[in-house]
Amino acid sequence: MRNRAFRHDMSTTFAIHDALRRDLERIARLAARGEDETWRVLRSAGGWEMFERYLRVHHDAEDAALWPLLRRRLAHRPDELALIAVMEAEHATFDPLLDAIDAALADPAWGPTRLGDLLDGLVTGLRGHLAHEEDEVLPLLDAVADAEQAHRLDVEHGRRIGSGTCRYLPWLLDRADPETVTTILGRLPESIRPTYLNLWQPAYATRDLWGTHNQSTLAS
Repeated sequence: MRNRAFRHDMSTTFAIHDALRRDLERIARLAARGEDETWRVLRSAGGWEMFERYLRVHHDAEDAALWPLLRRRLAHRPDELALIAVMEAEHATFDPLLDAIDAALADPAWGPTRLGDLLDGLVTGLRGHLAHEEDEVLPLLDAVADAEQAHRLDVEHGRRIGSGTCRYLPWLLDRADPETVTTILGRLPESIRPTYLNLWQPAYATRDLWGTHNQSTLAS
């Protein structure tokens, strides 16, 4: 597990990143099926709604808890401050891109033809951003923050999820490796774990999140 390279526990961030990458793969496969089918499926796909929701939550949590912390800890290190500025600039590209995709999905006249380039930009841009964060920002956070400070991102993320854990947690752990599942579930109150295993995860598994036609290629 990649978290072993760090002093502090970064497993939640890696799990979120992996879940976003998993859905990016599904989006890319769907985009390859042709603009009309992509538009038709994606505009009603529960998977797209969840991906978009949790990407925005993740980035908003970082904007609130990660970048301000790093700017304070790195106040006298201009090279690292420049990196934080780059990361914030990358963040700033995603909300307008998501808004443009939503607008295309709502437009039956021109939406299908606009969607391909927008999705390509999302897949390429977000993959690069996640790698950038893991390669440069997480090691920096690990080096300059104490354990309580490093944990603030997880706390902020949980606060923004709020009462939606029953939807979020099965999404997060969909296709996760066994070690990640064990780690994340191990943080739950013991009384909640059976609820996840017996109710939340089975309910998630029965949902057709990416369209009936696409289950064979997108849901795996």
